[in-house]
Amino acid sequence: MPATGGGRRPQQPTGSNLPEATATPPRFKRILLKLSGEALMGDVKYGISPKVLEQVAQEVREVIEMGVEIGIVIGGGNIFRGVSASTAGMDRASADYMGMLATVINALALQDALEKLGVFTRVLSAIEMQELAEPYIRRRAMRHLEKGRVVIFAAGTGNPYFTTDTAAALRAMEIHADVILKATKVDGVYSADPMKDPTATRYKALSYIEVLKKNLKVMDSTAISLCMDNELPIIVFDLGERGNILRVVQGQDVGTTVGSLDSRRKEG
Repeated sequence: MPATGGGRRPQQPTGSNLPEATATPPRFKRILLKLSGEALMGDVKYGISPKVLEQVAQEVREVIEMGVEIGIVIGGGNIFRGVSASTAGMDRASADYMGMLATVINALALQDALEKLGVFTRVLSAIEMQELAEPYIRRRAMRHLEKGRVVIFAAGTGNPYFTTDTAAALRAMEIHADVILKATKVDGVYSADPMKDPTATRYKALSYIEVLKKNLKVMDSTAISLCMDNELPIIVFDLGERGNILRVVQGQDVGTTVGSLDSRRKEG
């Protein structure tokens, strides 16, 4: 398969858009970034916001330039949600496969945005489609990461009845990621929906068991259980605030930590 990226070397970020303290060394060597499809919508009602796509690509480039290896899993809810379609009467397996195809669309869009910035990127799909992406092979993904390429994992796990949250947990285990960074539209995990309950409080740290017992909507229960069994921490943070991906990678106090890190944050 021909190499992508056009031979361009990554550019150095410049200007006033740089997040503060970019010289701070990274806390993690390899991360799995989980992006929801809805996060790519921004202010639009459907599809992909070019503004959000560019922002994510810029932030990923800044992290890559620190020497951090990045794998990305993207959802497809901005285009099609299999669960919603199945509740409306569609066969669940068929609906989930359609949702997987939506994640491929998002993955290709993000790949294009990254390569415009000179970031070498590979899309690996759990459903084989050679004209668009490489097939997912774990050792190939590891090699891409070692070479400094961003690897975008598309089509979930390739199986119906599993969410992209579970795909993120699975891929993170397979590539030996240090942490899952769950990018959302809110600044962490709350005791209730902060949009509906003004008394909702934000947690700074939670155990896996607390998330499951309190039924907190961090990730689905399968993904949380998988992370718990393998002691893989999850950090939930707001994608909308410029520079947050870099701040989390540097170990700054951003969002909510689920699991056990070297220094557990206390609940706020």
